[in-house]
Amino acid sequence: MKVLYLDCSISGISGDMTLGALVDLGADIKEIERLLNEFSIEPFEIKVEGVMKKGIYSKKVHVIENVEGKKVNHRHYSTIKKMIEDSSLTERAKQLSLAIFEPIALAESKIHNSSLEKVHFHEVGAVDSIVDTVGVAIALDQLHIDKVYASPVVVGGGSIMIDHGRYPVPAPATLEMLTKIPLKSSSVEGELTTPTGAGILKGVVSDFGPIPSMTIEKVGYGAGTKDFPEHPNVLRAILGEL
Repeated sequence: MKVLYLDCSISGISGDMTLGALVDLGADIKEIERLLNEFSIEPFEIKVEGVMKKGIYSKKVHVIENVEGKKVNHRHYSTIKKMIEDSSLTERAKQLSLAIFEPIALAESKIHNSSLEKVHFHEVGAVDSIVDTVGVAIALDQLHIDKVYASPVVVGGGSIMIDHGRYPVPAPATLEMLTKIPLKSSSVEGELTTPTGAGILKGVVSDFGPIPSMTIEKVGYGAGTKDFPEHPNVLRAILGEL
């Protein structure tokens, strides 16, 4: 059985960090870009670069929109769900995509007292978030991952500005998705685990804890955008066989 272990104990997890780590493990980013460019979203391209994060060489994923004017950040869950269902993705990639997006939609619907079909995403509805999230699902399918495990998760602290104003970290939807997921304390001021990262944990991770008994095949690192003084802003992904 091929398994993936996500080490979120270093610097949390986000969609772009996860996608970067999976690309570092061998996922085909050009094929991911091709499939996602079939979606009814603004034109974009994906660039991957190698960066150093506190001495660790990691893959950083950039989603660059090729469009002038105002970016679209708000999309209904029902719109994204239909895009996925009508796409040419494999059935497994579709299932994984929806498994990640559904917890985000459920969290948003609870917080905003809305129905699941009417709930709309703010930052998560933007092109880069859609590309990161569905890209992770495609990459998991490409790498033939049978099961995903993860470590306890660091989330950060302080506060951030989101669409509704300034909120404590974790943001409300992120915190809702992290219920029943073990957290690890951190003194870092800032958002380490994002809504898309929490959606990945809630949607595809089977169990949380230390690295399971496995034969390691490869280790990949996905880089976040920020730099921190005391730790590398990376997600470590371990690919192996049970």
